[in-house]
Amino acid sequence: MTNRKIEKIIKPTSYNWVGDAFYVASMIGKEISRRRMDPFLVFDYNQTVDFSPREEPRGVGAHPHKGFETVTLAYQGRVAHKDSRGNSGVIGEGDVQWMTAGAGIMHQEYHEEEWSKQGGPFQMVQLWVNLPAKDKNTPAHYQDLKASDMPKVVLDNGDGTIDIVAGEYQGVKGLADTYSPVHLFNAYLNKNGKATFEFPNHYNTALLVISGSIKLNGEEVIEADSFVLFENNGAEQFEIEALSNDTKVLILSGEPLNEPIAHYGPFVMNTQEELVQAFEDFQNGKFGVI
Repeated sequence: MTNRKIEKIIKPTSYNWVGDAFYVASMIGKEISRRRMDPFLVFDYNQTVDFSPREEPRGVGAHPHKGFETVTLAYQGRVAHKDSRGNSGVIGEGDVQWMTAGAGIMHQEYHEEEWSKQGGPFQMVQLWVNLPAKDKNTPAHYQDLKASDMPKVVLDNGDGTIDIVAGEYQGVKGLADTYSPVHLFNAYLNKNGKATFEFPNHYNTALLVISGSIKLNGEEVIEADSFVLFENNGAEQFEIEALSNDTKVLILSGEPLNEPIAHYGPFVMNTQEELVQAFEDFQNGKFGVI
């Protein structure tokens, strides 16, 4: 069977601070357009950063979102979340925070207080997943997905495990409820461990090597912190092989919504008129307060 080919490999070279807690490289929006990665609008990667101990946690204060979902995956460090609907939680290694902003919400994210006092290595990914037009005004809500509860597939021959955050792998379904077909997996592989993935060829598909290194389709070596975008070329499957122990790979694939995108700052709608309304709703306090 023909393997899915690589369209682009991105090794981040520029980072920017989000608040004073997140030092991220944006994989979508510059070298890869939002339309090309539809329904994924943003892919911000906080490569491992060592934070010094601090009594007052670093973070991002209250800010609005509307019309999409934020998905935060923790690899190292701990983040505390709070929103204007009364939700709060903490995520650590292997956990996922899935917030549906929908009709509008205020939220804040900080390093968890006790972790901040100790400091240490910090590594995270945040995705923005667009909502279909019919779901833009769904009530805001929050899914707290813990590593201990994450559905897993144990690979043969001690090759490793696959955590299924969303979608389905080898008949095992993920915890997250999604508004369009989205697959999101964390692959934890031992040295020489292999895993094969298969998605419809029109799904926009990519991976990020979180740690270690891999050989892709038995040919291309991909190092840590590298983002791989796959072609939509008719092939559906690809194979990864770990070249080192403690290899972690994030795999994402989603069916394009193929809808108009009107985006400004923290709001993602379908028309300019809807964007104007989103700003008015925010200014009128309809997103609530923290």
